[in-house]
Amino acid sequence: MLFKFPTASQAREDEVTPRALFLSRRSLIGGGAAAFAVGGMAGWPSLADAATFQVPTTRKPADVAMDAVTPMKSATTYNNFYEFGTGKSDPADGAKALRTRPWEIVIDGEVAKPITIGIDDLLKFSMEERIYRLRCVEGWSMVIPWVGFPLAELLKRVEPTANAKYVAFQTLLDPERMYGQKSWVLNWPYVEGLRLDEAMHPLTLMAVGMYGETMPNQNGAPIRLVVPWKYGFKSIKSVVKISLVKEQPPTAWNRSQPREYGFFSNVNPDVDHPRWSQATERRVGDFSRRKTLPFNGYGEDVASLYSGMDLRANF
Repeated sequence: MLFKFPTASQAREDEVTPRALFLSRRSLIGGGAAAFAVGGMAGWPSLADAATFQVPTTRKPADVAMDAVTPMKSATTYNNFYEFGTGKSDPADGAKALRTRPWEIVIDGEVAKPITIGIDDLLKFSMEERIYRLRCVEGWSMVIPWVGFPLAELLKRVEPTANAKYVAFQTLLDPERMYGQKSWVLNWPYVEGLRLDEAMHPLTLMAVGMYGETMPNQNGAPIRLVVPWKYGFKSIKSVVKISLVKEQPPTAWNRSQPREYGFFSNVNPDVDHPRWSQATERRVGDFSRRKTLPFNGYGEDVASLYSGMDLRANF
């Protein structure tokens, strides 16, 4: 099943979508951020077989109304994946060594039904296309159409217990192929975490593709997390383990540099990184900078998660 999530893009759909998929759609208009309609999909990765589609009405903040989807070439050649080097172009070449079959994710911890699930079974989940803004903590941003399913759908299968308060994630550890793991940049393997309510939020996605195609290795194949209201490093790539836990789990960048990278890492233009401002960002492909939106523009959907919290202290 294929959906499209609300987007702020005003580009023509045939400019930002694989043409075969675009031509297959019968677009309808719905209302509100939660308005979805079911569409058919013969099976991943044959996205071009989609028969029906709906484009919900979208809220467009004035300063992002002209968002356009980032070209796929930019999104696949300018990215961070330190397991394959620290340069922006390093992953596109280095990640060719990554083997994505066979692939399994262990889901354990405070759950009633721990499982180990293979990628082929994960690909049987009902898929959605969601166009999200991606904001890097370094001050650059993109707009990317992801293909995946809500993380909540996976977590419901393992039945979290009352003790589950957080969700911990782990990336593959394979220093022979992921040669960046031989460096001292971080304490490997890469780990991340969310509060359980963040993980269960409908915007939180497990992505298996982008731009209507299978996830490229350099972007986190075969499956990665996408949390659009947080800085990009929270969206952990090449996930092999998900654990539901009682206590706040360690995270890679917070463990490495706690003064600079907090556990929550919500996009916040009012809380600067110690070494640079977060008030503005540069959209990849643009020369000028634009204002950064609180929660990356998703505040109407997620701000209630942090009601009463000091977002400066809990950065």
